[in-house]
Amino acid sequence: MTAPALRLVDVSKSFGRTEIVRDVNLEVSRGERHAIIGPNGAGKSTLFNLISARFPVSSGRIELNGDDITSLRAFEINRRGLSRSFQITNIFHNLTVFDNVRCALLWSLGYRYSFWRRLSALADAGERADEVIQRIGLRRRRDTLASTLSYAEQRALEIGVTLAGGADVVLLDEPTAGMSRSETEEAVALIRRVSEGKTLVMVEHDMGVVFGLADRISVLVYGRIIATGTPAEIRANPAVQEAYLGTSRAHA
Repeated sequence: MTAPALRLVDVSKSFGRTEIVRDVNLEVSRGERHAIIGPNGAGKSTLFNLISARFPVSSGRIELNGDDITSLRAFEINRRGLSRSFQITNIFHNLTVFDNVRCALLWSLGYRYSFWRRLSALADAGERADEVIQRIGLRRRRDTLASTLSYAEQRALEIGVTLAGGADVVLLDEPTAGMSRSETEEAVALIRRVSEGKTLVMVEHDMGVVFGLADRISVLVYGRIIATGTPAEIRANPAVQEAYLGTSRAHA
């Protein structure tokens, strides 16, 4: 039996006496698009930080493709095939779109730290960067400084940087936050396109995005997952309606 792409077993995180994430159990199958939703303060970003090793877990175990990654550092997890984006756009603003993407994929192409090798001589890196830029719809902005891109374009670039290293498990933290409706629609189309064949886990507040993209949804409330299921199952779940979607049991 194939191991899930991502598995969390009894994962908890406390800051002092304050427990933020509580005994979370979660399995995400390979190739699945999985959304994590919940009210503000539910612990969603903390959970992402635990998976990507920005925070150490207080207890529990995290597995990536069947391997225990609980004690690994962030860069080690990234090199095993997991990459993430952030709520706040995290790109090099003083580099061009092309250079942002090229920097992100060098390690995956086998180029290690070298101060005497000219980047312009790395033809495969340039070709691969152009392929990624084409996929994220920024071909016309290839040689533009990232600082001059629109907000939606910067988010698209961050998704490109996240994907450039070839990760097969991708975490997107609120990828459409702050976007207009038209920008959101373009972002959803982009995410659907670039996540083909990959495992996607996303935190997102826009329910239209969640129900339009996700194969399955987990609902996190006060640090605990109270339900996991298909979009239809989550819509119909009375506990979710009461705790998050705003409908009381009496009116469900």
